Amino acid sequence: MKFNSTVALTLVLLVMMLGAGSVSALFGYRMGDEALKGVTQPDVSPSKKLAGKQKPKTDPKKLKILLREEEILKKVREHIQRSTQNLQKKKQQKEQKQSFVESESSGEGDRKKNAGAIAASNTEAKLPMKGQDGGIALEVTKVTQEDGALLLEVNLKNDGSKSARFLYSFLDVKDDRGRTLSAITDGLPGELPANGKNFAGIVKIPTALLEDTQKLSLTLTDYPDQKLQISIPEIPVAR
Repeated sequence: MKFNSTVALTLVLLVMMLGAGSVSALFGYRMGDEALKGVTQPDVSPSKKLAGKQKPKTDPKKLKILLREEEILKKVREHIQRSTQNLQKKKQQKEQKQSFVESESSGEGDRKKNAGAIAASNTEAKLPMKGQDGGIALEVTKVTQEDGALLLEVNLKNDGSKSARFLYSFLDVKDDRGRTLSAITDGLPGELPANGKNFAGIVKIPTALLEDTQKLSLTLTDYPDQKLQISIPEIPVAR
């Protein structure tokens, strides 16, 4: 009896499950049918529309040739010729400019050389230059430049009746702007006898002090009396 009741209960449960499944399936079908009532099938297939919109294939025979091979080669040759001509023109301009610069440089060198020669000639034409006082004469015979110094070759002579003493640190050297320049003397005597004899010496002035100086002046006085004033103005500066 117990076995029979278990079988019966199992059959009842199966029937209930089948009934519930059927009811659920029917309810779902009705809901889907209601939802699709407003949906209709398209008249034309979408695949056909896409096929109709495709662009026709281009016919290779209808393509136009833009440039012929002869025209392309012609343009390339013309471009190469223009480039070559431009390079040759630039080269000629550079050579002409260099030639002009060299010519100007050579001309400038010649002008400077000529100017130096003219200046030296003018300096020599003005020399010797002399100044005297009390029978004592100071004379500049030559002006040159050597080893960074302006050299004034001078003669000192005493035609007076008595000797004179000189301290050459008192030699006053000025440029054409009135500035006093330092100078060194060499070969001149400290005491000049009254015998009418020439005593040669050199006055050295550093060229760094001269700048654009064109003329110098010398003034020599005796020591310690300082009664004599022997002057030579406007001595040309050799370049």
